[in-house]
Amino acid sequence: MDPKDSLRRRPLPTPGAQAAPAQRPNTPVFDSIPTSNFYGTGSSNPPPPLPSRPKATGSSHTTYIQQSAPPSYTSALDSEFREPESLPEQDSIPDLIPSDAAQGWSDHNWGPSEWDYQPTDNWGTGTFDPLEMMDTATRDVGVPIDGRSNTEENQWWNPIEREHYERPGPGMLPPGLAEALHNSDHSLFSVSASLPTTAVSASKSKPELTPSSSPGSPPLVSPQPSTSSSASACPPPNEDDVRTAIPHPNAYYCPKDHGWIILSWKSSTVDPPFAKSFANTPHMPFPDQLRRKRTASCLDDDNPRSRSNKTHHFHKYEKAIDAHKLIPPLRRDEWEVMESVKLKRRGGTIIVDNEDLEKIRIRDADPPEEEMEEGKLLDLYVCCQCSFYCVASGVIPGVIQRKYFEEFVKEKREQPQPGKTGEQSVSVGLETIATAIENRLWKGETRSIRINRPNFQTKIGWNVTVKRIFELLGFIEDEQDGDLGIKPPLADLSPLGRTNRKKLLRAWVEIGAWLADFRRIYSTQFKDPKTYKLLSIKIDPAREMYQTAIGAHPDQIPRDPGTTASAVLVRCQDALKEFGLTNSTYSAELLVFAYFAQCRCDPAGTVKYFSFLSNIVQTLREFADCPALLLDTLAMESSRDRFTLEDIHRATEILGFGAEGVLKVEYDNEIGDSWIENAWRECLKRSWKDPLRGHEIQRDANQAFRILAEARGSAKLRRVWEFNKDKFMTPSRAYDTLEVPHDVDDSMLITIYQMRLDETPTQMDRMREALSVIAESRDSERLKRFLQSGEDPGDVVPPTRPDFPRGLNQLGNTCYLNSLLQYFYTIKELREAVMPMTRLDLKALDDDKLTDDELKRHRVGGRLVTRREINRSKKFVGQLAVLFTNLEYCDAPSVTPSMELAELALVTSKDEDEEADGRGTESSNDTDATLVDELPGHSAQQSNPTQSSILGKRPRDLQRPEEMDVDLLSPRNPNEQGRALSPILLDLDQGPVAGPSNRPEASTSGSRLDFEGDVEMKKQPPLPARKNTRVNSESTMIGKQHDVAECMDNCMFQIETALLPFNSTESQEDVGKSSVVKKLFYGKIKQRLTGAEPRSRSSVHEKEDLFSHLPVNVADDGIDIYDGLSNYFDDTVEFEGRKHRMEVSLVELPPLLQIQLQRAQFNRDTLQSYKSQAYVKFGETIYVDRFMDNADPQKKARSKTIQVDLNTARDRLRALLEGKDGSYATAIEKTREFLSQIGGLEDEGVDEDLSHQLESEALMIDEEITQLRVRIDVLKESLESIWEDSTDVAYELTSVFIHRGSSSSFGHYFFYSRNLPSEPDSWFKYNDSDVSIVSKEEILANTTGSTANPYLLVFARKGLDVVDTVKRFDPAKLLDSTS
Repeated sequence: MDPKDSLRRRPLPTPGAQAAPAQRPNTPVFDSIPTSNFYGTGSSNPPPPLPSRPKATGSSHTTYIQQSAPPSYTSALDSEFREPESLPEQDSIPDLIPSDAAQGWSDHNWGPSEWDYQPTDNWGTGTFDPLEMMDTATRDVGVPIDGRSNTEENQWWNPIEREHYERPGPGMLPPGLAEALHNSDHSLFSVSASLPTTAVSASKSKPELTPSSSPGSPPLVSPQPSTSSSASACPPPNEDDVRTAIPHPNAYYCPKDHGWIILSWKSSTVDPPFAKSFANTPHMPFPDQLRRKRTASCLDDDNPRSRSNKTHHFHKYEKAIDAHKLIPPLRRDEWEVMESVKLKRRGGTIIVDNEDLEKIRIRDADPPEEEMEEGKLLDLYVCCQCSFYCVASGVIPGVIQRKYFEEFVKEKREQPQPGKTGEQSVSVGLETIATAIENRLWKGETRSIRINRPNFQTKIGWNVTVKRIFELLGFIEDEQDGDLGIKPPLADLSPLGRTNRKKLLRAWVEIGAWLADFRRIYSTQFKDPKTYKLLSIKIDPAREMYQTAIGAHPDQIPRDPGTTASAVLVRCQDALKEFGLTNSTYSAELLVFAYFAQCRCDPAGTVKYFSFLSNIVQTLREFADCPALLLDTLAMESSRDRFTLEDIHRATEILGFGAEGVLKVEYDNEIGDSWIENAWRECLKRSWKDPLRGHEIQRDANQAFRILAEARGSAKLRRVWEFNKDKFMTPSRAYDTLEVPHDVDDSMLITIYQMRLDETPTQMDRMREALSVIAESRDSERLKRFLQSGEDPGDVVPPTRPDFPRGLNQLGNTCYLNSLLQYFYTIKELREAVMPMTRLDLKALDDDKLTDDELKRHRVGGRLVTRREINRSKKFVGQLAVLFTNLEYCDAPSVTPSMELAELALVTSKDEDEEADGRGTESSNDTDATLVDELPGHSAQQSNPTQSSILGKRPRDLQRPEEMDVDLLSPRNPNEQGRALSPILLDLDQGPVAGPSNRPEASTSGSRLDFEGDVEMKKQPPLPARKNTRVNSESTMIGKQHDVAECMDNCMFQIETALLPFNSTESQEDVGKSSVVKKLFYGKIKQRLTGAEPRSRSSVHEKEDLFSHLPVNVADDGIDIYDGLSNYFDDTVEFEGRKHRMEVSLVELPPLLQIQLQRAQFNRDTLQSYKSQAYVKFGETIYVDRFMDNADPQKKARSKTIQVDLNTARDRLRALLEGKDGSYATAIEKTREFLSQIGGLEDEGVDEDLSHQLESEALMIDEEITQLRVRIDVLKESLESIWEDSTDVAYELTSVFIHRGSSSSFGHYFFYSRNLPSEPDSWFKYNDSDVSIVSKEEILANTTGSTANPYLLVFARKGLDVVDTVKRFDPAKLLDSTS
């Protein structure tokens, strides 16, 4: 009978079949053998009796007698056992351990006797806890899952509770296991091998093997001495040899790795054969064996609805299984053993080939059991829910190392044979190597292969890679008569020859398996069988088999065909991997099951798993449809106080940790529990001081404390939180405890407290706690000292922190001056330039006479300055330096500016000249340089003729009504001295020139442009006579109301004048570049006068000028800072009787960008000025890219078109809502109501349909208003979208000046400054002598309905270190630096 005919292969399993598929479908299964012949009883040479049977008996003592007429029987697949047979009684149990030479390839159930390590965990010895079953979680989570415990899940954070349950740790679902078993991009194949055609042809010319010449066992007769024909005495490999060339029955070949993977799986309640070393390796506990025994497999396909669990949940135990204890054992290949033996035995001595390697092989490959080393360690994957487990190895490399195999394939593909493709050349080359192996094994060819022969060179070639491949196969390079060749290895039945035979057979099988897959992939290259050699190696894909076994087959877990959810979840691959899923195997049910299974088996990772679940749900909600099951699961888990990793980070910030937090300490595991508790209590105290958000802060603090307590696994902190979460004393409870109202003063509170103690002394501790809480909430130093000493200290002025900025005391109507001086102090470079002036010798100023030529070297504000102005400017800066020094070093909470500083800041040299003219005196220091000869028609004290103040105040020298100051939108007196706060356009060579600073009012003024392009205002009618203001020496004009614009003009003028080097020979341009005032506050703009049409680019006039401020006309609500600036940069003016467009663009930008909100408006109907309270929206950052001269012209054109439409829609909406007598809709509705209330309309001559017409008209107006609002929103959104990616020129908000009052003529000023650079989210409020910390929300708040509005915004260029808000001398830092 042909052995091939006796082979019957098992069919591949059907995906989704009930039972796990049997392994090794390529393993031949012989038909059943009659029991009378099973042990070879019909043989003439039976084995010795059982009692005397030697150890390690194998196939050489078991003879198979082929019957002449095979009986009729079914295959082993249909008959799993044979009839029982009686055996003679034996004195002892025979030793039936199979030898290595005769490996059994049948399935085997591992038993307790086949492993040495008995785990001490729950495996096989698990205890059944009835309390756990009673506490099983009863929440319906939408998917089947068992083994959960409410108590354990609620106590997931408690390490003691986790130790009680001893859960196995993180697990994975079948898709994750499929990825873990082997790279999903690689294919695994079952390999079956048969004899090559070479063996069949060779068998016809060679004698057949006798049964005693079984390969793999010593021959019954001694082999003949080696001769030229000795090869004929060496039997070629037979079917069994070829079949056992595969490393193991459960080995699968991977072509990409060119190696083998061991995969074995089964459902069994018997423990697998653990490795001895696994006992000493730290690993997670094993799943409870009692629970596992209750279910054979989670994949009960007969009734999926009755499943206890959705699918398997596997846990990995690395290097847990000893390959030597597999049945059959997986041992190292003998050629590897020989190499290791040689290395071990060397010790400086080389072992020759004729040494007795047989003894070494037996001793090292099969040592005594007590000395046996562990074999290859395999990974174990255990399902915690059923009896199923899986064993897997890493890649077992092939005979030819992957490196050389891949290099050979690459070379053949890149350098194909003539007339063949690269793929065909690869096939021919490997076929040639396989043929060389076949010739050696089956033809007994021992002659050397001549490598220089044309056929060899064409098919294989010779290089380092080819040489190394043949060396790995055992071929030896030799040379005969100068002809280089490679000699085949010894392959007889000697120990070395037997090892070489196995190596060659393995390599032959591996090459054939690789070629089979290669030809399958490139099947179009191998259509003609005549062009390639037929293979004796067959491969079958194993993916479906092992996927079905572990529950990962597409029929069991459908793959997503590429829906939106699958594409979106690519963003969450890491999160899905933690659950053992992929984006293609995702489903809502599997994800929910995986989440609860992970939390069940790894409670310590609950935070991590909930974070991943939240991330997945959030991603699905944002980019796709999120299933209701996931939303419900997330909501249910959130209700159980689950939190994410992000919540932990946020909790640390809430309690004040981090570089930006109040504690200034980074949170880490080294922070003690006491630190956490104290931080929580301090956070609660801070909540008491915030009446608006106090309750919210307290709630967040409690939540943050619980989160950190559970995240740290601290039972102590958890108990503190549990005990105090609802009992902690709050200010409200404290007032209730003492039975006092919240607004009681400290003195009365102390009195009542003492009375309460006298009435109820037993409540002393609670009363004291209540008073302590009130003291903290009020930050009352008086109450704190009373609690410490028990005596009322009276009114206490608390000390000011050394690092806290100081306030400025008022001198009388100087709140505007105080705001300005504080602003100057926060500017680092300006402060550093001024403070050295404290050493200025004021007495020497009068003696320091400058010549006329020196006075003419420099201009300030476009004009020459006088000696007297230089001297008074230096005095001003000297006084300012003294003030700055006091602000840095004084201990008092506030500083009083000197009277001289206030006089010099508030009184201009023009004011002094007017006063001197009134007394008939003149300054003795003035020279001819006081007149600017280059500017005819202007006096020496001239300033910008179109300048206006910040709130639009009329200059002081204009006559105003006696009873009050009236703010009018008119140009300043041309004779007024000083520079404007609004953007003056200065031409330093030609004197002051008119600029666009008045253009926010230009559209409504009667202005025109002269031929130079400067604005010339029409003559205004004379104003009523103004009462002459005389001041005495005490008031020194301080009682005169100024605004910050006028004051800032004067201060900046004097600072620049005082710092100018008049006695230097530097040019005006060089000095201008070094001027701290110009360097910090001045930029350059370009003005362009064009046609009236928006798209007209015909330029009438164009020039560049300096600017220090950008004005925004604040007349109406509903605009933001960009709208206001857009109206300034693109306006309409009148020139030569026609309207023209005035375009302005930014050319150079200053470090500090000052934006003036012009709130002083003029009502032409009432001829009265008023302050606009309109809200202008602005943020922490402004991007001015759109206003730059080099901005994208196309973007500019589009935005201008949209801006025109936007302004038109706003004007129309404003007309409908803000008519002369109110809203039109309201007026119509009131008229209609009036007409409906009176009778006899016909008698009054009123049409009866008038009421209906009015109602219809009102509805039309309301509809138009609605449409206009929608259109405005759409246009604004379109406008901003044009510039949304233009963020190169960024400015950050640093200072905000506030005017509080209903009139522009009077009110109160204060100032906000951002705490830069240390705490950018914190702001200081400078309100004269009072300085406090406020949140940024207060600065950015909507001021609609309030009379406190911003009127000057200061932005600093992002990335420049311009502002240093707090400059205080700290003695502690000085001591630290010296120590």
